[in-house]
Amino acid sequence: MNRGLLIVLSGPSGVGKGTVCSALRGKQPELIYSVSATTRPPREGERDGVNYFFKSREQFQDMIRNDALLEYAEYVGNFYGTPRDFVEKTLDEGKDIILEIEVQGALKVKEKFPEGVFIFLLPPSLGELKQRIVGRGTESQATIEHRLSVAVEEMNLLYHYDYAVVNDDVDSACARIGAIMTAEHCKRERFLHELFQELNDLTPAQNARER
Repeated sequence: MNRGLLIVLSGPSGVGKGTVCSALRGKQPELIYSVSATTRPPREGERDGVNYFFKSREQFQDMIRNDALLEYAEYVGNFYGTPRDFVEKTLDEGKDIILEIEVQGALKVKEKFPEGVFIFLLPPSLGELKQRIVGRGTESQATIEHRLSVAVEEMNLLYHYDYAVVNDDVDSACARIGAIMTAEHCKRERFLHELFQELNDLTPAQNARER
């Protein structure tokens, strides 16, 4: 059974990563969502192993020391990270898994897991990205300008990624990501090991018949 794919979807704030990821999972229910670990307490209705893997600060620090995280960061006093074991187990079962993450976190994942499929989600234009951020109605003008400045810096990191997908329409973006996944599953490298193993298994029998 071929190993699954780790799909890493990232892009600047406001580009619609969460919306696209949610829509993609709706269209491909077999796609596993990468569950993060966190030290923050569960909110009402949240379940361990479903929404997050809830850890004590000591447990999380042990995971850091044991290199058990593909990436992690501290935000507002709590740690968040991507457990390596959950990703590896899912891939070994032949299932695809998607990680929706910010750009800096994605680059950390690539350092430890370069065989992942890294997809950068782009806005149709910076003007459209600004409209999406403004449309939230929760940001001050200074915050909006800061987010746009950070977005430009992040888009300059596009060359670290394997693919770029423009989020001009959610369904179209999902279709493009689906096409990328299909292409990745058809790469020759995914078949060479199995093919050579089959050929090696057949060779002794073939030699015996020829003798």
